[in-house]
Amino acid sequence: MAGTVRHAVVVGAGIGGLAAAVALHRRGWWVTVCERAPGPPATGAGIVLAPNALRALDAIGFDATRATGGAVPAAMGLRRPGGDWLKRADTAALAARYGSPPLAVYRPALVAGLAAALPEGAIRYGTPVTTVDAGRTPHGDRAAALPVVRTPEGGLVADVVVAADGIHSALRRRHFPGHPGLRHTGETAWRTVLPADGLSGLDAAETWGRGERFGVVPLADGRVYVYAAAVVERGYRPEDPRAELLGRFGAWHSPVPELLARTDPADVLQHDLYDLAAPLPCRYLGRIAWLGDAAHAMTPDLGQGGCQAIEDAAVLAHLLAGGDVPEALAAYHRVRHARADAVRVRARRAGRVAALAHPVAVAARDLAVRATPARIARRAMDDLFGGFRLPPATPSG
Repeated sequence: MAGTVRHAVVVGAGIGGLAAAVALHRRGWWVTVCERAPGPPATGAGIVLAPNALRALDAIGFDATRATGGAVPAAMGLRRPGGDWLKRADTAALAARYGSPPLAVYRPALVAGLAAALPEGAIRYGTPVTTVDAGRTPHGDRAAALPVVRTPEGGLVADVVVAADGIHSALRRRHFPGHPGLRHTGETAWRTVLPADGLSGLDAAETWGRGERFGVVPLADGRVYVYAAAVVERGYRPEDPRAELLGRFGAWHSPVPELLARTDPADVLQHDLYDLAAPLPCRYLGRIAWLGDAAHAMTPDLGQGGCQAIEDAAVLAHLLAGGDVPEALAAYHRVRHARADAVRVRARRAGRVAALAHPVAVAARDLAVRATPARIARRAMDDLFGGFRLPPATPSG
């Protein structure tokens, strides 16, 4: 009915889910976000918002710098454990080419900024979604039926449900029972955020060793995000992560040892790395749409997991603004499925290269990175950083 406010229920209050909620709210939707956690995250690591994600946030109408700060490093690239550069790019050149340089931010600050853009009470913390009933009309038209989101507090009838419940998505498992699920990459990762006092002029860099990697990313708020990855068996958890990291990376180039010396073991997050073993057969069923890690979980090797979730959110809300929900979700699948899955596959391949451990393979890899012409490297970045655009809106229903 014309003039009726439509209701969107977003399952999950991560970056992708909140971006979708903000985008839909600003297009006139009544939005409810159901989040299992009892409250917003108090701690976390960093995320790099690449130029494509920043353009998607612009399309949503959200300025990330207001919530997170806007400082960027002078350069970014790849290094070897001894400190020499395999590749290095000035962020000023990236800004000139893509409109803005990558912006590294503190995840909880970005989450808080997105949450603040929603009406009071829109986010229901401590509200797990037990299931979503797709529903049926008297004629069995699944696309026309309004789904019911089941929670311990009762059911929520929605015009559309956004499944943004993360890499271990329960809604993905329930509605795609034949999908193979997640694939373990063979690596684990450690992450933390540290003060950068006395470490001025830091570049954003990832250093590749033999089966080990270390990343240094200055954040927009003046701190520094550090991460490390290593090829280990699934479930490996050292008793003292700081000692583990010093043993692996303490002899690497500056500022790695200096940063590790500042690390508090209690603040180190460790997670085994996974990605989706195969693409979903479809990004929607009825009036349920999958978004972010729930739809296309990928390894962090291109720094695009969160960025693709933000792209999802911008495109989904843009298409749903047209009014015809089934047509909008079909268009969302057509627009986002191929791009996001291509990035997932590309991230997997990049991770395999970065995780090489045999000395001969590592030497060949490093030589290949150095020998890659600048135009080829730019073409690869163009596809990622310049690949976001909004499609034509779907017609009103």
